[in-house]
Amino acid sequence: MSLKSIAAKIFAKWAVNRMKSWVNSPVETQQKVFLQLIKTAAETSFGQDHDFKNITTHADFVNRVPIRDYEALRPYVNRVVDGESDVLWPGKPLYFAKTSGTTSGAKYIPLTEASMPTHTQAARNAMLCYIHETGDSSFVDGKMIFLQGSPEMVEKNGIQVGRLSGIVAHYVPNYLQSNRLPSWETNCIEDWEEKVDAIVNETIDQNMTMISGIPSWVQMYFERIKAVANKPVGEVFKNFNLFIYGGVNYEPYRAKFEALIGRKVPSIELFPASEGFFAFQDSQHEKGLLLQLNSGMFYEFIEAAHFFEENPKRLTIADVQIGINYVLIVSTNAGLWAYNVGDTVQFTSVKPYRVIVSGRIKHFISAFGEHVIGKEVEQAMNEAMTEFNFSISEFTVAPQTSPEGNELPYHEWIVEFNTAPNDISEVEKKLDSSMQAQNSYYYDLIKGKVLQPLKIKTLPKDAFQQYMKSLGKLGGQNKVPRLSNDRKIADALLK
Repeated sequence: MSLKSIAAKIFAKWAVNRMKSWVNSPVETQQKVFLQLIKTAAETSFGQDHDFKNITTHADFVNRVPIRDYEALRPYVNRVVDGESDVLWPGKPLYFAKTSGTTSGAKYIPLTEASMPTHTQAARNAMLCYIHETGDSSFVDGKMIFLQGSPEMVEKNGIQVGRLSGIVAHYVPNYLQSNRLPSWETNCIEDWEEKVDAIVNETIDQNMTMISGIPSWVQMYFERIKAVANKPVGEVFKNFNLFIYGGVNYEPYRAKFEALIGRKVPSIELFPASEGFFAFQDSQHEKGLLLQLNSGMFYEFIEAAHFFEENPKRLTIADVQIGINYVLIVSTNAGLWAYNVGDTVQFTSVKPYRVIVSGRIKHFISAFGEHVIGKEVEQAMNEAMTEFNFSISEFTVAPQTSPEGNELPYHEWIVEFNTAPNDISEVEKKLDSSMQAQNSYYYDLIKGKVLQPLKIKTLPKDAFQQYMKSLGKLGGQNKVPRLSNDRKIADALLK
């Protein structure tokens, strides 16, 4: 065992013990974060506009600060982008994480001196929890890949602007720099396909031990490695023993990954976003991701079923229940206030507080009142893959409201298979029965003959990649929504 590996175990024990202070006092920790946020931002423009000086309780906050999405917060953000200080948070941000919103155009999410360290600390702690629990620190001795966006940035009124993953690349700790791949020059390549080829060339003869990225894009990298080497990834990288991912559910990809690698590899799930690093998998044995309660973010939760009502109830962690679908609302030390991130979560535990990401509040199907969410379609697909032994590259679901002839409407599952099932009709039946079991609204619509059972439409290999390429969103942090309440994505794919 190397000195670095021994040091990692000692550091891991220290970090996990330090985390216990807030894990074991969650409500008190969140209250402390809340009051500190309010006090710090009291003299900002936003704080003055919303009477922060007289906010002492969550009820005060609810009365003074409405829920906002990016579009509603845009007037304040635009002032920050234009170079004004003390608008949402004291001073100016260090960075803007630029994202491409589907309805708001380009979004500029501020990252401040206070918020920036929490992104890197959470990722570090995820790895340290893994080391502490498993006793395996061997991956620190090899090379590590972080598949991410370009670290190159532009300046806007004195503030650096870039993609979140590219910004975080500037904060990789010194003790990991010598292990880190790909090279800076390769990371700066904008064209994703060219970038993947360059990463393959740089890494194929290296001792890769840890690989990180969004599963759909890591899969593309693995396929290229296997094609070049003409053997499984696990034989090319004999010491590859940890996969770290976020952004999408890994389960639909797991069978394909294990086929490409040639064996099982332990994994850690992360829940990062430009707005904050919300949670990470702290245990290989417990379901869910540990919610980061001491990272400069105050959380509120609104039941998804009531979110679009006029004044839905805003809950703190003290009030949440296991298994309910909540919309995640955050106030942060980057200057976001009662901000609708757009993600929905469900708690799997409240001692400690662990969540799973269940979907996006805007990504659902309710063309007939069925309220289908991402977690439900992914669970149905996972069950079908297990029973019928097939694997997929990607899938999305949309309503077919106007089928030909006198057919009843239905949900259309658009699937790109890696290994196709022997009988697609049996898979359709399995998916539909799973959906009915999970979603009572869907069950009632099927039984009431408002909808007919779902249908699968298969797509050729690389269809989803070609679709993303046509949008200029190939690679990086981009991903195809699992669900759409219209047929915009579905019709584009089927073309």
